[in-house]
Amino acid sequence: MTQPQPQPHPPTGPPRADAPGDGAQPEEADRLRALLRSPGYLRTLVFCAVIGIPVSLVAFWFLVALHQLEHLLWVHLPEVLGWSLPPWWWPLLLLPVAGLVVGLVFTRMAGAGGHVPAYGLHAGGASSKALPGVVIAALASLPLGAVLGPEAPLIAVGGGLALLFRDLVRKEATPQSTALLGAAGAAAAISVILGNPLIGAVLLMEVAGVGGPQLFAVMLPALLSSGVGALVFTGFGRWTGLEEGSLSLKLPGSFPHLDAGDVVWTLPMAVVIGVLVHMIFSGGRLAAAAVARRTLTASVLCALGAGACAALYAVLTDRSPADVASSGQGTMVQMAADPHTWGVGALVAVLVFKSVGYALCLGSLRGGPIFPALFLGAAAGVLLAPLPGFGVIPGMAAGMAASAAAALRLPVSSVVLVVLLLGSIAMIPVVILAAVIAFITAELLPARPGAPAPHEPDPTARAGARGPS
Repeated sequence: MTQPQPQPHPPTGPPRADAPGDGAQPEEADRLRALLRSPGYLRTLVFCAVIGIPVSLVAFWFLVALHQLEHLLWVHLPEVLGWSLPPWWWPLLLLPVAGLVVGLVFTRMAGAGGHVPAYGLHAGGASSKALPGVVIAALASLPLGAVLGPEAPLIAVGGGLALLFRDLVRKEATPQSTALLGAAGAAAAISVILGNPLIGAVLLMEVAGVGGPQLFAVMLPALLSSGVGALVFTGFGRWTGLEEGSLSLKLPGSFPHLDAGDVVWTLPMAVVIGVLVHMIFSGGRLAAAAVARRTLTASVLCALGAGACAALYAVLTDRSPADVASSGQGTMVQMAADPHTWGVGALVAVLVFKSVGYALCLGSLRGGPIFPALFLGAAAGVLLAPLPGFGVIPGMAAGMAASAAAALRLPVSSVVLVVLLLGSIAMIPVVILAAVIAFITAELLPARPGAPAPHEPDPTARAGARGPS
């Protein structure tokens, strides 16, 4: 008969943090060290730095093309025809063309021209096969007056180009490398349009929604590629002398000291902006649902409606319809430099008509949601600045942060973006306060109609399946 083996005594002291148990996962630090020592990850990291150069060069010329086309259509061509400003009916000609082209791309090309902006920014889903449709839809939407920005097409172009270069050099394709390269390419492309390489990396990380070692796995390639892209953008832009339309603000005077009035007025303003932006995106998703049912007709009608908003604004205010049409980047820069040139009537009109045009373009055309949201927040801040104890700069800072956070549902990225855009930390308290309150307000409101279920792909992914592969 065999004798029973003696059993070891259980440890009497506290368990070691690095002692693995049965089926226990390695500690976070050990997993990160293993990741950083992995030859495959290191090779991917080096490749991300290398592809940052060609991706940023392509993104540079893409932005230059968008900027030059917009200037041609909204400044040069009206001047050639004898108008100092575009006539009120100008957007009624341009925007339906954008709707027609995007509708054709949606139904006949792979990728459906990119994500529907009403569903927010997406870091995943980049594909080299979708690149032609993304470029055509963006070139048709943005220069022709879509109330959208260039950041979403840049994310798609950057990610798609990174994967295209990966395929050209026949680098092994794995799910991890595809995700990392897509994020790195997107960060390299988007870094300078937002004014700083840091915000590109932060934005892509928050969009991806990862944490722990996965956060570092995505952060390092995105940050590295974003920095390389910023260097290329800066050097190449100075060498060519061309304008690529990156976002920057020059506020009048010095930054004031915040006082109680700035904080008090920030609270209700952030709530109101959160509700307004939520309503805009709800309208955008209703427009997207209509486009999904009757693509070509609905795309043209929605674009025509956005053009009518710009035309009505021009008739009522005797200002340029470009204030409502397009992303609002140039108009926001002018407003920030000299906010006192805007009367109360013009501010109310631009908020109303641009909000409606923004909602229609979110569901029908292709572009990004950031720039129009920033403009609406800045305009709301200037409108409310005369309130007792409030100020123009605190109002614009809080308005932009609230609008960006409500639109993107990315509060950290919104705070970083606005602080870097202002070029000062003086407004950080009201920026954080406005972003958090607007974000919570938008989250507590009823769900936006047509919202995809958690982990469900963007509806364009299914629509794009109709196109050629």
